[in-house]
Amino acid sequence: MEFRVGNGYDVHQLADGLPLVLGGVKIPHTKGCVAHSDGDVLIHAICDALLGALALGDIGQHFPDTSDAYAGIDSRILLELVNGMIRDRGWKIVNIDGTLLAQKPKIAPFVPQMRQALADVLALDVDAVSVKATTTEHLGFVGREEGIAAQATCLLCK
Repeated sequence: MEFRVGNGYDVHQLADGLPLVLGGVKIPHTKGCVAHSDGDVLIHAICDALLGALALGDIGQHFPDTSDAYAGIDSRILLELVNGMIRDRGWKIVNIDGTLLAQKPKIAPFVPQMRQALADVLALDVDAVSVKATTTEHLGFVGREEGIAAQATCLLCK
């Protein structure tokens, strides 16, 4: 059996009055992500991890923010397309581990919904999808609530 590991990272600026979507779940908050798509930093990081595991580049190469086709797109669709690329090459996702970095809002109440939403898109057992969250203790752009970030790691097998 062959294995591949990938990691991904994404950042988006936060702005007042925009929707906040994380892990495929709309989160009630006064700020949301400035982005060409829906700005789901967690899904974007997961896409980059999956693409990186197979040396397929990054999310921007496949779904450029200069294309009208992806304007406002639900990032779950992008994740589904990336999963198709993985499967078309004969690979299977073993597990995904994601971490959100946000000072506010509190993410923990939404983690079960995010895990389920991601598992549903990827056709995985929810036990194969981990989502965690942390603050940056008021340090940096995340701590000042200027932006939000996410990291993801995945394991693929063939």
